[in-house]
Amino acid sequence: MQITSTAVSLTVEDVTASAAFLQRHFRYQEQMSADGFVSLGHPDGGVNVVYLRRGLEVLPEEQRHRTADGVTLAFVVEDIAAQERRLRGEGVEITLPLREEPWGEKLFQVTDPNGVPIELVEWVKQ
Repeated sequence: MQITSTAVSLTVEDVTASAAFLQRHFRYQEQMSADGFVSLGHPDGGVNVVYLRRGLEVLPEEQRHRTADGVTLAFVVEDIAAQERRLRGEGVEITLPLREEPWGEKLFQVTDPNGVPIELVEWVKQ
């Protein structure tokens, strides 16, 4: 099996709000969209993000009314302190303050308009 790309699909109440948040603060770009659906890609590659509106009939019945609860979207970045300052400067609330874990991970979180946590991570070089 050859995997040619990767995407995460998240079901949310307001597709437009979550998509705009990733576009405004994380440089994601819309690749395609339709009623209740948007697919975003990043110019640097990585994981594509797809948002689906809760209740959308194309979803299987057992998944149709679930949302992205319990899911964290994580981005590995360089100079995490600068990213935190940038997001604060853009008016984004930091919902988990910058911290360093004993195993060498620096991280902080923000939350998108639909409550999806977005974690920024930098691995400390040993």
